[in-house]
Amino acid sequence: MRRWIGPVTMLVLFSFLAVGPITHTPRAEAGCGSAGCAAPVPCNTHAGACWKPATNARWQYQLEAARDKSGNCLYTSTGGINVNISGTPFTGGASVKPSVFDIDFQTDGACTGGTITQENGSAVSAIHTGGGRAICYIDAGGAESFRPDYPEYQAFNANCNGCLFGRPIGGFRNEFWLNINNNQGQRTFILGEISKRLDRCVANGFDGVEMDVVDAWSNRTGLTITGDTQLLFNTALANLAHGKGFTVALKNDVEQVPDLAPYFDYAINEQCEQYSECGNYSTYFASAGKAVFQVEYKLKTSNFCPPANAANRNAIMKTYDLLDLPWTPCR
Repeated sequence: MRRWIGPVTMLVLFSFLAVGPITHTPRAEAGCGSAGCAAPVPCNTHAGACWKPATNARWQYQLEAARDKSGNCLYTSTGGINVNISGTPFTGGASVKPSVFDIDFQTDGACTGGTITQENGSAVSAIHTGGGRAICYIDAGGAESFRPDYPEYQAFNANCNGCLFGRPIGGFRNEFWLNINNNQGQRTFILGEISKRLDRCVANGFDGVEMDVVDAWSNRTGLTITGDTQLLFNTALANLAHGKGFTVALKNDVEQVPDLAPYFDYAINEQCEQYSECGNYSTYFASAGKAVFQVEYKLKTSNFCPPANAANRNAIMKTYDLLDLPWTPCR
């Protein structure tokens, strides 16, 4: 979950990270059979390239602009994205570079005087020039107060008497869980907003999409969201992306991987080694020839790199702020 982190938010974030994510046991068994998920829509090659990452593609995850010690934005020509990053892998040897960059489609406010109305097309172009590919980060299941389209979410929420917003998302005061039920048209509205964001990803030349915040059903959101409802939302997101010519990553939602894997082209996971949750990615993604991009924040590389490398997961060590550095790939 990428945020433009100010001093107050940082304090809240660190208090959240000290205890880890707040989750609860899902209320009932869910599945696409009971949910009534639409059939998977193949990626539309007439609308886009439908790029598929190699299973051993090395990746970088940068959702905050790089800064100097005074807080000034670095790499201003690419919106704070370090497109030339390199580092020594856990396995040793020569320095290596990522070939896949997961970045926000909008430029961090640290580089634009406090707003994020600009877009990251320059970073995508630079990544392509270097032979890499760019994944477009979208917060699909949350409403972020700093996004330029946030007033549209506020207006919908007001018109439906507060039916759209849930609690703030763990430690982030400027982001709220969204009600993905559709009893008042909430899910239809959200998907319409995501469609408009995807159009901007197309305009800026991205190659794939990451949909974040897609596990409301297993979190304390202040909303009543079932596993079946989550499946309806997540599968609709994948089909929407495919319709626009994008391949799409499943972000977390580990418990629902068996149902969701047929809809998604690769996976992005945070901390599956730390929480002993990596098994489904080997079974349903890696074994099917689909890339798995893993990031760990707390474990030592010696704890997670050997099993990740053995299972053909593309794992990296980062810190929670998701700046350009540190970046340590496992291989």
